Amino acid sequence: MTPDRTDEYLEMIAEENLNGAEVLDAVEEFLARFVSYPSEHARVAHVLWIVHAWLMDCWESTPRIAFLSPEPGSGKSRALEVTEPLVPRPVHAVNTTPAYLFRKVSDVDGRPTILFDEIDTVFGPKARDNEDIRGMLNAGHRKGAMAGRCVVRGKVVETEELPAYCAVALAGLDDLPDTIRSRSVVVRMRRRAPGEHVEPWRPRVNHPEAYALRDRIAAWVASEAVIDRLAGDYWPEIPEQVTDRDADVWEALLAVADLAGGDWPQRARGAAVALVAASRERPPSVGVLLLRDIRTAFAEAGADELTTERLLAVLNSMEESPWSTIRRGEPLDSRGLSQRLGKYGIGSKLHVGGRGLRGYTKAQFLDAWSRYLPDESATSATPAISAGHSPDPSATGGAGGADHLLHDPGSAPQDFDETAGQMACGARGADVADRSQGTPAYRCGCGVELKRPESVARGCCAECALLEKGVSNA
Repeated sequence: MTPDRTDEYLEMIAEENLNGAEVLDAVEEFLARFVSYPSEHARVAHVLWIVHAWLMDCWESTPRIAFLSPEPGSGKSRALEVTEPLVPRPVHAVNTTPAYLFRKVSDVDGRPTILFDEIDTVFGPKARDNEDIRGMLNAGHRKGAMAGRCVVRGKVVETEELPAYCAVALAGLDDLPDTIRSRSVVVRMRRRAPGEHVEPWRPRVNHPEAYALRDRIAAWVASEAVIDRLAGDYWPEIPEQVTDRDADVWEALLAVADLAGGDWPQRARGAAVALVAASRERPPSVGVLLLRDIRTAFAEAGADELTTERLLAVLNSMEESPWSTIRRGEPLDSRGLSQRLGKYGIGSKLHVGGRGLRGYTKAQFLDAWSRYLPDESATSATPAISAGHSPDPSATGGAGGADHLLHDPGSAPQDFDETAGQMACGARGADVADRSQGTPAYRCGCGVELKRPESVARGCCAECALLEKGVSNA
């Protein structure tokens, strides 16, 4: 049994008169010594997540924090190692069984904090028999979530319910499924640059300091000021840019910042807005990519209806899209098109483009386009620019989407993964033949016609953007 140290914490509060902002400042200073974060916002989120883990009974939901990177050696595991001595009842999990995790979460000694390393082995393409762990990570973010199990005791089969709610930190390569990612604060780690330096992490040397800091956190969250404020109907004010599930993710972290005071409320909301905006810049799903390319096909054709044959010809000719090799190297066919569009309630019609021919009308897609794609009118009114000169990004919404991924040094090139259902635009997706929204003809300095709003806003094609940054597009 874990000893009850409440009296010690109360004595510490009385002796030190702990200030929440100072405690969080100390945690941030400690973490920054050992972890190279991609941004200050990521460091702020990590600090708030650590402290929120001490108040799990106060939240309706708990966000996962996910340290992800495209390559090993980017500091993901180090972030978990530094987190371990600062959170309550840490369980560093690597290649664990579902039964172990479920029983750890339901331990009578207290709710653990799960630190799950190498999460790509659970969700990656080589993962096998991990449905139970995925289910726990999916559902366990909500307070009161239970995992039902059948237990055989002798000749009697009984049911039991095991709690699944607990704080979870994840680390792994590449990305997470949408169901987990939408419940997570995602920190995109990267390898340290030559000029970035951190202290080596040595448990035998650094654990004593970390444990002292952990005790300060525990003492502060047990203080009368924190308990009284959380006892009432207290919920933080959430920025208007953070909505729906993102609001659920950040609610507890913003509450911690408000409890601490100082400059933490402002910094926390800045981090929330920035990290939520970054999470929305991820590559589209295959279905959304198909809707986008079909919208492009109708715009380029200038028609209100297209036969299936013609639509497939246009889609399979798009060099930057996966349709020409979507079926294990074979192009998209009419059956595959019908199956993918069926998810959105769209089916082919007879007598389109000629008697007896099947196809699709533009009107069938209008509802899906309005729901899943950005407003076309918001980007189609881009002012004319001369080649090689970019207008003010604030006037056009900035360079986003696929081209943004091409030249963002924090984004790693990725290939199309049909299993994961994602299309990431890597260096091979350079827009040498930009085509998208049917905007007026603009040209890059190299002579390539710019058709994507992002390329027009930037003033050059993605290949030239890469060259300007000194990145090889081999």
